Amino acid sequence: MTALRFVALGDSLTEGVGDPARDGWRGWAALLAPGLAEGPVEFTNLAVSGARTRDVLERQLAAGLARRPDVASVVVGVNDTLRRTFDIHAVAARLDRVYGAFAARGTVLLTACLPDPGAMLGLPHALARPLARRQRAVNTVVHALSDRHRAVHLHAGEGAWLRDRALWSADRLHPGERGHRQLALRFHTLLTASGLPTGPAPTPEPGFPAPTKSADLRWLATAGVGWVARRCADLLPQLLALAAEELRHRARGSSALLDLRASAAVSSALAALAVGEPSAAVAIVGAVDEVQAADGVRTGSG
Repeated sequence: MTALRFVALGDSLTEGVGDPARDGWRGWAALLAPGLAEGPVEFTNLAVSGARTRDVLERQLAAGLARRPDVASVVVGVNDTLRRTFDIHAVAARLDRVYGAFAARGTVLLTACLPDPGAMLGLPHALARPLARRQRAVNTVVHALSDRHRAVHLHAGEGAWLRDRALWSADRLHPGERGHRQLALRFHTLLTASGLPTGPAPTPEPGFPAPTKSADLRWLATAGVGWVARRCADLLPQLLALAAEELRHRARGSSALLDLRASAAVSSALAALAVGEPSAAVAIVGAVDEVQAADGVRTGSG
């Protein structure tokens, strides 16, 4: 029986951070994989912690296409919002090329919108609002492009699950095992509802006891501190500038202008893609096919 091929692209969420396994992380994609078919499933996780849309396009996409997946997941974007170089036009263009490359192959594409990191961390209003605005922009783009490329899309950016602490890890940004299982189960439900053949649904019940408070504190005092430091070094200067701008507009009663500016940027980014660039996706797929064909010739001639 031919195995179904599932490739996962993205950042730490898909890498599995928050759901520890014996050899590192497991995560929602690995939990979903066995339920994608009644028979064997070949699962490849290309997601890397800290990845942005540029990393997925330039480093993960070609490797994903080379595996000729039947199913591919692309869940990314939060790290873009946490950088001073955030540009919704660039995010939209990159995601359109990645989604389009898989769609051109007839791959079943899985996407998701994600929670606002500022709200999850409980940041002060002036710091949280700029991040919320950016995440809304990314989610709006992901919604629109998921429709455009007929992806199976999970609305994970809102809902009661965000407020259930039992589903989240110590860092408040990544799901714990229960949260990763919820994501896997919700994707499986969407695939079933779409009429796509699936195997048994992932169980929502954790296989391991929840981390103790002392374990959470140890994580925060070690790996957690490094995680925050790496992002603060890049984002904090601009975030403080964004907060100052937020406070100035709030004092003037003109905060709505910032929302309008962000909405206009999203509309402009999507309008730039409205004509479409199918040739870009086809070019990526074609380049991968040429490399594979050349490798086949070399292998055969050896």
